[in-house]
This record gives sequence, structure tokens and C-alpha cells, in this order.
Amino acid sequence: MVERRDVLRAALGALAAGFSPAVRASADQPAAPAPASPFSRDNVLELARSLAKKPFSPPPNDLREPFSGLSYEQYVAIKTRPDAAVWSGENKGFSFEPLHRGPIFSTPVDLFVVEGGITKRIAYDQNLFDYGGLKVPDKLPDMGFSGFRVLRAQNGGTEAELALFQGASFYRACAPGQTLGASARGLSIRTADPRGEEFPVFRTFWIEKPALGDNALVIHALLDSQSVAGAYRFTLRPGEATIIDTELTLFPRADLDHIGIAGLAGASLFTPLDRRRTDDIRPAVSELNGLQMLTGANEWIWRPISNRNSLQLSSFVDANPKGFGCLMRNRDIASYQDDEQHWERRPSLWIEPLGEWGDGSVQLVEIPSESEINQNIIAYWRPKQALAAGKEARFAYRQFWCWEPPTRPPLAYVADARGGRGSAPKLRRFVVVFAGEALSDPARTASLRPVLTTSPGAANNIRMYHNPPAKTCRVVFDLDPGGETFCELRLVLQSGDDPISETWLYRWTS
Repeated sequence: MVERRDVLRAALGALAAGFSPAVRASADQPAAPAPASPFSRDNVLELARSLAKKPFSPPPNDLREPFSGLSYEQYVAIKTRPDAAVWSGENKGFSFEPLHRGPIFSTPVDLFVVEGGITKRIAYDQNLFDYGGLKVPDKLPDMGFSGFRVLRAQNGGTEAELALFQGASFYRACAPGQTLGASARGLSIRTADPRGEEFPVFRTFWIEKPALGDNALVIHALLDSQSVAGAYRFTLRPGEATIIDTELTLFPRADLDHIGIAGLAGASLFTPLDRRRTDDIRPAVSELNGLQMLTGANEWIWRPISNRNSLQLSSFVDANPKGFGCLMRNRDIASYQDDEQHWERRPSLWIEPLGEWGDGSVQLVEIPSESEINQNIIAYWRPKQALAAGKEARFAYRQFWCWEPPTRPPLAYVADARGGRGSAPKLRRFVVVFAGEALSDPARTASLRPVLTTSPGAANNIRMYHNPPAKTCRVVFDLDPGGETFCELRLVLQSGDDPISETWLYRWTS
């Protein structure tokens, strides 16, 4: 009688071979076809658990010429051939394209297809790619891939990009009609920490072949780094928003006191609040407008993001958060004036925990940047309790890559905010515009007033301009920093003692 542990042991042996560089062919020997093997989610969990008990072995740095010396233009010119997408033409609703390695994404990743409970590795084949005029040898070894792109069938038979898994533990997705923008991270470790950041990598992916009519794609991944191994399960569901349910189990090799769960990143070069680059024809360059939070105590918070002169770290302490994410609220092309990048088409990314996360904080990191391609805005959930070495930890959450998040504040929301010189040289003037149905209700706005605090510094000359027909309320004020280099601002509209708007938070820095 064959026992389950024997099947599992055999499966783990085959799966482990999938990310071991030892099984790859040499430069002079073509790759042998990988044997098929049984697969289940338990396999990945056991593989991660076993991996965490061994010393970390970094991914091989074996990228060779001509690919190691490519320019950016040469690398991005390498394309997967249109007919090379896996499952293309099979009417499965999904297909995916393996992506080539190069100097930007050099870490090898192994890809497996799972069909009927059996997994088989996708071997590198140079016939999958159009090298864009680059001269390559007639026979290339099995180099693995840098990641993969998920495509979704559309009406009319065409396919559109749905998600992209490439580089370390990064991935992206978008809703119909959008272009890729913000990225998610499988795991963050010591982001902006003086001890130095650690970047885990996805070493292997297993992609389940969907059945006919399925509207979901399931992807499993093995994460590895010096401090932790992990097993991931992503379930992608396209629609008006692209939903990705993420389930992860972490197996720490070492104590981890600073990790980031459900991390995300986006680019912001300048906005109406931080116009550092005035010599630009565009009024704003940003793929994110701000950080939205729904706390465990049901407070809605909006925190605009900025490209700072110095590194800024903000911590929003909470217990069992109900949601957070970085959003694009302003989708008017006139606010960006960029017909090439189309910032207004970038996705919002809203995250809802599945289950209770306990005590912790939403972390916001704002990094100075001089380039619009740098994703210098980072947000993630940091658990208060450290992860102990040898002790498993599980998390789950749902991501909405969307035009609008599924839930919005039932109160007035911040529609715009601008900053500039005040009435005196050392003063800064701000205008914050609230909008929403609540602002047109005479009963709810009879005693409307702005409640504004700043620490340190002082807010002066506060004015409120309420426009019920337009359903807006503008609050204008001057900030006197009092010689300080930063001031924390907090503004909410109240009617009597009750909030009628979400809370606007902002950190001014000199």
C-alpha cells in the first residue's frame, strides 16, 4: 500500500528540483524535459517549511552574454511571441506569457503548469521569444524566466494584460481600460530600516490551468529570503475590478520584528501639494493621490502622498484594520496633461484583511526621488508582534485593483488639496476641498465647522467656504511652522460634535 507520506515525499522531491539551479542545463547541453509530478497546495507548504529549516542559498547569478550586457532599450525589445502564450487559443479565458531574463530582471524563476493535479515545468525555449534584432546563439541553455504576464480574453477574441509577476516578490494588476501602475509586494522586510532592507524573491510559480468557464486563475508561489521562506496562493478574479485574494504562510528562519504585509508601492514626482519641479509642462506627475485607511474603530482617514526633500516615515497605529490602500481619486487628464503616461488611468489598489490582524500599524514611506519611474511611495501593514524563528504565521487579504474601491466613506471625502506660499514669507497656505452628498443636506450642515489641529506649529486665518449646490466645502488656512522643520496637520469637518467628513492628515516638511 502506498501511503500519503510517500506520495508527498516524492512530490516534494520533484517540486524541489523545480527551483534548484542544479537541474538547469549547462551552456553546452540542452535541457531535458522535466517529469510530471503530483501537486497540491500542501506540497508548497511542505516545501516552504522544509526550505526554512536549511540555510538560505541565494538564487544563482548565472545570466550570461549577450543578455547580461543589454541596454534598457535592448532588453525591453525582447518580446514573447504572440502565439507563444500558454493556453492561447484554448478558450480557457486566461493565458500567460513567460518573460525573458535580462539585466533589469536577472533572477531566474521557474514556472510550472498544473493540470488535473499534475505539475510540469515549462522549459526555456528560445523560440518563445522575438529578440528584437538582437543576435543570439543558435542554441541557448535552459535559463529559466524572469516572471510571467497574465492575459485575459476579451470580447472579440483579443487578449488584454491582467497581471504581471516579475522581479523579487513584486506583482501588478489592473482593471479593464487601465494601464499598469502601482505594484504589490509578496513580503516586505525592514523597509526604510537603518539595519537595511531585505528583498525576498519568488523562486517558483505553479499556475493552475482553469477549467472551461472558470472566471478565476489560481497561482501558487514559493517565496525565499535570508530570513524567511513562504508559501503563497493567489486567486485572480477579473471583472470591473481585478480582485486578487492572497493567502500566505510564513516560515521564519530568524526572528522578524519588522515585516510588511500587503505592501504596495507607487511613483510620485510632484503634486499640487509639493510642486518641487516647477519647470515642467505637466501640473502633476503621480500614479497615486493618497493613502486611504478605514481603521478598526471605523474612522476614515485620507493622507495625501508627497515626494519629499528627505526620507519620511509615518506610522498609523491601529488594531484589526478594515482596509487600506493607495488610490487615484483624480482621474481628470487635465490634472496631469500627459498623453503618453496617462497617469489618470493607473489603478487604485485597495486592500481588505481576511480575518483579524490584531495590533499593528499602517506604515507609509515617502522617499525623495528625481525620476518619475521610481516607485518612491510605499505602504504596508506592520504587525506589532514579531514573528519568532521556527513559528509559522498566516495572513490573508483581498486586493482590489480598480477604478474605484468597493467601499467609500459614507461621509464627505477629500476631493483636492493644494499648498503654496502664505501671506507672509514664513507662512504656508493650504486649501482642502471636501465633496459629497452630506454637504448638500441643510439639516446635517446647520452647524458645520472645520476642526483643524497642528503639532507643532499653529494654524491661522482659517476660512470655510461651503457651497451646498455644488456639494463642496473648501477650507483655507495658513500654517505657521514656528521655526520647526515639520508639522502634523489634522482636519475634519464636523456638524455639532459629529464628523461629517473623513479625516485629512498631512505632514508638512520644510
